[in-house]
Amino acid sequence: MSMDEIRSMLFSAGLRRLLIATLQPGERVLWQGQPDAIADFMMWRGLWWVGFPWLVLSAVAISRGWIDQSATFFLMSGAIMIAAPLVMALYDMQTLCVITDRRALILRTAWGKRTATGTAFADMDATFEILDISRGAGHLNFASGVSTRSPDADYTGRYGFRCIPNADRVRDILERARGDIAPRKSRKPAKARR
Repeated sequence: MSMDEIRSMLFSAGLRRLLIATLQPGERVLWQGQPDAIADFMMWRGLWWVGFPWLVLSAVAISRGWIDQSATFFLMSGAIMIAAPLVMALYDMQTLCVITDRRALILRTAWGKRTATGTAFADMDATFEILDISRGAGHLNFASGVSTRSPDADYTGRYGFRCIPNADRVRDILERARGDIAPRKSRKPAKARR
């Protein structure tokens, strides 16, 4: 079973309902897609190079009595490092990126919490940036000055679609959709109305 089949079976219905509830009257969808969960998984897989040896060393230390009261901390730290790539892939499967004739939307149904964040074309940066990651996927940044706490912003506050397949093509679609609307610099994306 492919990743797309798993995604559509488990998460697509909830994302479709959220998209319908988020769209404004007369707003048209021009493109929609989901992050490449495998590319994101591969980006985080380096944690396994640390996590598995960490767990083995923790098990040896526990069996020899070197650590007693700290055992839980060391075991949990190793488990978190091993689980992180899988959790990120699951998070991506519950995310939908959308370009409409008015704005860019990022929709999520992750962990039972429905969120919809929209960025109007006028609030986007003048130039879009693509950061290649792997497997033909990349981060498409279209706004800046966003809180770094946002899951869709990097450590500098650049905001956009994360781990999106064919990021160059998606950028072209977004640029065409934005058309002649004058973009502004360093604006925060607004929460979409439902």
